[in-house]
Amino acid sequence: MTRPCSVATALLLATVAATGLLVPHGAPAADEPAGATRTYENRLTPIANPAPILGDHPEYVEPIRETARFEAPTLVDDPGADLSVRAWRFSYNARGIIEIPNRLRADRTAIVVVHPWGIDDGQGWVTPQPAGAAFQCTPAKNAIVLDHGKEVIDPLLRALRPRVKSIVYSLPGTEDPIRRKLYRSVRTRPTETDRQQGAVELAARLASFRYEGSPLPAALTVSTETPVRDYFKQFRGLDAGPKYDPEGFWKLPIPVMRTIAVAPEDVVVYDAEGYELLKTHLQEQGVRHVLLAGYNTDMCVCSTTAGYENLRKDFDVFLVGDATIATFPAHPTPRFATTAAVSFAALDLLITQGSWIRPDENRELSSAKD
Repeated sequence: MTRPCSVATALLLATVAATGLLVPHGAPAADEPAGATRTYENRLTPIANPAPILGDHPEYVEPIRETARFEAPTLVDDPGADLSVRAWRFSYNARGIIEIPNRLRADRTAIVVVHPWGIDDGQGWVTPQPAGAAFQCTPAKNAIVLDHGKEVIDPLLRALRPRVKSIVYSLPGTEDPIRRKLYRSVRTRPTETDRQQGAVELAARLASFRYEGSPLPAALTVSTETPVRDYFKQFRGLDAGPKYDPEGFWKLPIPVMRTIAVAPEDVVVYDAEGYELLKTHLQEQGVRHVLLAGYNTDMCVCSTTAGYENLRKDFDVFLVGDATIATFPAHPTPRFATTAAVSFAALDLLITQGSWIRPDENRELSSAKD
């Protein structure tokens, strides 16, 4: 699904080291028998005078100041773990936030970035004028998200790329001929020559489109009995259809935003190709844990192909709460909408943040990567 979702950490230590005692990628650890279980002691210890959560990027997400906080025992505890991921969730029944330490193997971990759309970023795909809507739905809001990609998501990816098993981006549509040359997918791995040619073709294709739709209606016909009903039928809060976003706009090859540097080994998956393809790819890589980021927290990050409603059925999912932005209508800042969306997700999902993801500096960095 594309149109409904279109509305819409530098604090991580840069000098880190990771995987040392690795087994071949995709193989289970010798001391981790398949199907094994353990008893988890659900012990909640009150935390005295806790500092706010998600306080590293207050311009994008309002810090969470709930003071009813509890510490729980380690939940994920991989043998040979080399990545510390502290996380939290909220429980009404526990009457507060529960913070949980986790010890992950980086080579069992992927980062998935949902819908980092490259619009209004100089690549050529632009918001139609005078009233078109895409991504965060106005050029001004899109600019905020582009800054977020540069300041929060890109540093996170750069810091963890040498350590995690895979970095994946999800985009709308299917793997078209242009993006096949630009990005590695679950099927193809373009050469440097392919990528250069793909960039040329992308620029030409996006520049050839006329980004012009209809203006807002100058007059509406409403009944005398129910004018409000008729008003909203004719003048919706969001219309991303061909009236304002001209025919063909949504069929263009949408790139990854320019403020996020895509490495040659990073993978792009496409919404229309379905979740099973993504799941199979991750499982074949031996991935068990997913650090989830992207746009928009309340919609696409939740319910599209690479959203947590799918991923949490098969993987341990940690939503990186400051590496996401929610849709923010009627506000000049995403901070309040994002903290609300993240807090709601925390009812059934673990939330982390960039500064809580810490590789083990005592382990040797491995270059083993597919």
